[in-house]
Amino acid sequence: MQQMTTTPFGRRPVTAALIERVQAARAPVPLPQADKWEIFRALCTARRAFGVSDRDLTVLNALISFHPSDTLSDDENLVVFPSNRALAERAHGMAESTLRRHLSALVAAGLILRHDSPNGKRYAARGPDGQIARVFGLDLRPLLVQAREIAAAAAHARAEAEQLRRLREEVVLMKRDALKLVEYGREHRPDADWSDVQARLTAVQKQMRRKMSFEALSMLAGELRALHDVVHTLLDTRIMSGNDAQNERHYHNSKTDNLESESNEKQQSHASHPTHAVPPLELVLKACPDILPYTDAPPRHWHQLVSLAGFLHGMMGISKNAWDEAQSLMGPEVAAVAVAGIMQRISDIRSPGGYLRALSRKAATGSFSPGPMIMALLRHEPQAAVS
Repeated sequence: MQQMTTTPFGRRPVTAALIERVQAARAPVPLPQADKWEIFRALCTARRAFGVSDRDLTVLNALISFHPSDTLSDDENLVVFPSNRALAERAHGMAESTLRRHLSALVAAGLILRHDSPNGKRYAARGPDGQIARVFGLDLRPLLVQAREIAAAAAHARAEAEQLRRLREEVVLMKRDALKLVEYGREHRPDADWSDVQARLTAVQKQMRRKMSFEALSMLAGELRALHDVVHTLLDTRIMSGNDAQNERHYHNSKTDNLESESNEKQQSHASHPTHAVPPLELVLKACPDILPYTDAPPRHWHQLVSLAGFLHGMMGISKNAWDEAQSLMGPEVAAVAVAGIMQRISDIRSPGGYLRALSRKAATGSFSPGPMIMALLRHEPQAAVS
């Protein structure tokens, strides 16, 4: 068996790091063989964990291509011996000085190992039978040794990237909601001071123009949640009821006669239940999209939402008696909003019927308003379960 050389050619000294890399490369392999391209793709995903750049990986891709099989197997020689010129050609014409630098980076990362010949050249020596007897070049065995570690690092990198994507998505949605609510507030609550909120939102927008780390995005998400609380306080849920005919004109493009009919219907209902403010219908549907698959078209008027809630309550495990009680104590519109909110968090609520009755009891004492529920759903905050 060939004694594989590990000491470097020329003036490069033996170092403790080199000895550690050699020992690691000689460790037992976790898998007898593995697809070299699967390992390479996983390494591209996990390159930060191994401290290599995309240019380093370009050289590694070229180097792997000189191994004749698609698999790396522990029962075969994994040393490849292309010249720098041949390797540079496969690395898209990379300069040889640059090539040597990236090869050194791959060695330092423990992904390949050098086996230098007496003159520093890479070649294979054949025996009398014509078979390869000795090979001097670059050993790919460290890739096989670390195949599972590379795959695990790639899975972790993908999970982190997905977590970052979801957080950025949440931040974008919170920013959009805050901007639109401030716009709504400026129009319907001009007496409130919106200048500070607007300034903070402008600062948030500026920060989001650059690429942000997970930690920075988490801090920004906290800032936006605090801004939502401020906006909610400035709006005050009483403003949500406002002039319902005006709200309908602002949020819907329906005919004038329908608007007037809707306004009259709501004014009569709110006269019976003056303490229970109703958020704009558009906000309710935005916060509670899980009710929409149960209707042919999104409700455009409150009586349509009430009708939809009347259809859904039985499917949700809410008795007719609990639904009738909610309508009586809250008013039909507020009861429909409550049912929509429960539907949105149905998986978190152990007893939907009990939850609705608890809200009805609060409404009877004037301590329940659907505004905070809707705002919490818009902020993606889970509601506490009520048994």
